[in-house]
Amino acid sequence: MDRLYTKETQAIFWNNNKTAIQRMLDYDYTIKREKPSVAAIVAPTSSNKFEKFFYGPDEVMIPLFKKTAEAKEAQPQADVLLNFASFRTAYEVTMEALEIGGFSSMMITAEGIPERLARKMNQTAREKNVTVIGPATVGAITPGAFKVANIGGTITNIVNSKLHRAGSCGLVTRSGGLFNELSNIISINADGIAEGVAIGGDRFVGSVFIDNLLRMEKNPDVKYMILLGEVGGTEEYKVIEAIKNGQITKPVIAWCIGTIAKHYDSGVQFGHAGASANGEMETAEYKNNAMKEAGINVPDSFNDLPAMINKVFTELNLAKIPEPEMNTVPASRRSKEFICTISDDRGEECTYAGFPISSVATPATGKGIGDVISLLWFKKQYPKWATEFIETVIKTVADHGPAVSGAHNAKVTARAGKSVVESLVTGLLTIGPRFGGAIDGAAEHFKYADDNNLSPKEFLSHMKKQGIPIPGIGHRIKSLKNPDLRVTGLMNFAAENFPATPLLDYARTVEALTTSKKENLILNVDGTIGILMVDMWRALGYEEDEINEFIASGTLNAFFIVGRSIGFIGHVLDEKRLAMPMYRHPMDDILYDVQQAEEI
Repeated sequence: MDRLYTKETQAIFWNNNKTAIQRMLDYDYTIKREKPSVAAIVAPTSSNKFEKFFYGPDEVMIPLFKKTAEAKEAQPQADVLLNFASFRTAYEVTMEALEIGGFSSMMITAEGIPERLARKMNQTAREKNVTVIGPATVGAITPGAFKVANIGGTITNIVNSKLHRAGSCGLVTRSGGLFNELSNIISINADGIAEGVAIGGDRFVGSVFIDNLLRMEKNPDVKYMILLGEVGGTEEYKVIEAIKNGQITKPVIAWCIGTIAKHYDSGVQFGHAGASANGEMETAEYKNNAMKEAGINVPDSFNDLPAMINKVFTELNLAKIPEPEMNTVPASRRSKEFICTISDDRGEECTYAGFPISSVATPATGKGIGDVISLLWFKKQYPKWATEFIETVIKTVADHGPAVSGAHNAKVTARAGKSVVESLVTGLLTIGPRFGGAIDGAAEHFKYADDNNLSPKEFLSHMKKQGIPIPGIGHRIKSLKNPDLRVTGLMNFAAENFPATPLLDYARTVEALTTSKKENLILNVDGTIGILMVDMWRALGYEEDEINEFIASGTLNAFFIVGRSIGFIGHVLDEKRLAMPMYRHPMDDILYDVQQAEEI
């Protein structure tokens, strides 16, 4: 790959470093990227599903994952890993990502990874053809396309240093701090940089000078290159050889920091782990002389570097680069308190999951309430068999007579003179584990048994040990000889329309065992609904974890709530229509056992 990054490049950011991520997104907005450069964040200790960040004046949600593999699976297009883990875990994070695959480059910010591990990590990356920047780096940048974390500094510094658009220089340094300084020098004395990499200050880094210069040699955007080395190591000699054998033909400007070391009596350790000469060839002065002899443009001192850059740039006689239009990051921004991902009322017509209401509401559209629920609850367009099943469920659970607790409460409240909504709420408040909850419970427990390959006998034993009656099994009146026609109707619909019903098939084997003990221990309507909902979601392609989340969040109970609301309202309106008086429970239906209170 000739270009390290493009304007379509996206990264997975390991560790939720909010400041660094926000700087990347501010850069994205400034250069008018269509998509944020950060596609996902790996935050192993976070329980959140996303993190909000500003994108210009608005906000975007970046998904959070606990594992790199999960983030990569969800965002396969993100081929850059930005590893902001500490030096204690950076090695493991990198090796895991290399094993997962699908990454073209990785950046490791941690400093001080044990050298033995760093060498193994770098070798593995080379074998897998992955460009590693670092350890101990601030990253890299392709101006006008993609910026790694904090490189380049603030937006003001970035614009002043022309890092908001591509120039013509390829810059490779060890030092992140001097990278920023050189970017500014290049913008003043030339037209900015086309690609820049701070390879990192540790002794053993992933991609060295020659790796990046050889790539820049092939990058058509790079017209000349600048190498800023330092005392210590011998990597500069690989560049010399590449120039001698013709691998590098573009003009190269180079300087090694640390020439002051010759004035000290003993060896000097500079800021970076690799910035220490172990012999004359590793001194900055020796390397500068060797590069100059090889035909590299080497100034007499660092102070002369700007003039050298201007000289080489002027000799190339390059066309002037036009300044692109930029966005301006607002000086002040306010985070929004609420998030909505299902509907939008800001336009001329409100939308349901992106669809105008008029496109789903009228009979002419051919859409029903099942379609609306699939959009607003799941943000998906379900096929007709699935939406019709949802509607069948709602119609099936709409009412079960006036004696059940919810309807009873709604009727009593209505007779007390309360409004429809107040009466409805009292009925809805009874829905829970003992009323309607069997739908959730049946889905949860039967799915658990099926997922764990429990035989019907093992399942019954498991539930007995848990001390839980099997949800969805048993009916007070109905039995094998007197079947529940609602259950029959649901099963017939599934047989005719569902692609497959593996969980229902399993539940029927459990029913065969329970009814052999007692005829009324049949699969009831709640159990059938919960089990078929799981089969529906499986047929629609949901992952098992997603289905488990639906069950845990009460989604199944929500179908009961919507359906039974129809019946509750019917009973409330019935009471209003009949002008029924205040209800008082008959005393002969109450067992009174009131003892005189004991004096303390």
